Amino acid sequence: MAVSSSEITQLLLAWNGGDQAAFDKLVPLVQAELRRLAKTYLKRERDNHTLQTTALINEAYLRLIDAQKVKWQDRAHFYGIAAQLMRRILVDAARARNYRKRGGGDRRVSFDEALVVSDADDPDVLALDEALKELATIDKRKAQVVEMRFFGGLTEKEAAVALKISPETARRDWRLAKSWLLRKLS
Repeated sequence: MAVSSSEITQLLLAWNGGDQAAFDKLVPLVQAELRRLAKTYLKRERDNHTLQTTALINEAYLRLIDAQKVKWQDRAHFYGIAAQLMRRILVDAARARNYRKRGGGDRRVSFDEALVVSDADDPDVLALDEALKELATIDKRKAQVVEMRFFGGLTEKEAAVALKISPETARRDWRLAKSWLLRKLS
């Protein structure tokens, strides 16, 4: 069953207004797209990554629920924020692995936290995160376009709508940001 953008937007706006039932209706409608985003993220991870698609989606849902102050604009905005949260979850997991590998203090962890701990180093995720942070200090909008396109899987048009810019500007930002990131990461 295809879900219209307007239906998702209406539910997001109702959720903004405090209607918890709207969130409950929203979850099954966005589940497939969030699963696609999570799978895309995890395909870019190393082969022995321990975080599973479902765990990544569940963690993103928990953080979305805590994002009470977000004033949802539309479907593209929602997926952009979800993509940003998934990226942060993966970066946090990579940092946790690096911390532990470098002799970080032992502590009790929950079952969900234990799923993301591994002995393998994950420099690519951390390097990309650092490069995106640096790009954001230079040009925040270009960093947002990268986050929405690369991590969120949004089209140029969807990213443009979410950022309230023209599709041509989104296309240009995407092209320039990719070039800058390639130079930075090589």
